[in-house]
Amino acid sequence: MSATRKTIYREKASLMIRPYKDRTEAGKLLAPKLEHYRGHPQAIVLGLACGGVPVGYFVAEALNLPLDVFVVRKLGVPGREEVAMGAIAPNGVRVINREVVRQLAISEESMALAAATEQKELERREALYRGDRLFPDLTDRIVILVDDGIASGASMLAAVRSLKAMRRQRLVTAVPVAAPEACERFAEEVDEMICGMTPADFQSVGRWYHDFTPTRDSDVQFYLQRAAQRLQPAQ
Repeated sequence: MSATRKTIYREKASLMIRPYKDRTEAGKLLAPKLEHYRGHPQAIVLGLACGGVPVGYFVAEALNLPLDVFVVRKLGVPGREEVAMGAIAPNGVRVINREVVRQLAISEESMALAAATEQKELERREALYRGDRLFPDLTDRIVILVDDGIASGASMLAAVRSLKAMRRQRLVTAVPVAAPEACERFAEEVDEMICGMTPADFQSVGRWYHDFTPTRDSDVQFYLQRAAQRLQPAQ
């Protein structure tokens, strides 16, 4: 497998410049763009919790690859939690958007409090989703990190930096939709960046889904269990 960085754009080449029906359709349409990893013995799909897990499930199913979950947490601006000032990920990774912090005059104390709160939630979700399963050994593996889209990119960037600390062979990021500038930026961060489409009038990830219902903890558990059952040897 070539290590050349490659970004695949689909906005102009694709006939599907329309919202996806839901994350199921998004995953099924994203999978063919990763066909070169079908059945690869070293490849694994990691769904970014939460919304990336259902997308990742249908990618993994189509490519006959294992699925696991990677938990990150957005750091919301105090009082305006929908606005990301950064994100945290395993291995102590913290990404801060200094421009947002400067513009909104957010204190170091507020950032530390938000990070501590989200660290507890990250650990809760890890325990809930994983149970007694260990995190997979990624040494010399091809990691395909999937989310349902990229807007600011804080969560994806935190995940990428965390995974870079692990001894993986190759890191691929794949999303059904992304802001054009985000797709270009991540092409420099990873070995391969797959963007299903990069509409010029992006605005938000949810705009490109008819159904963008939040993914629940129970949904994540369902897809992980279903993926594990799919790979169990026949009795």
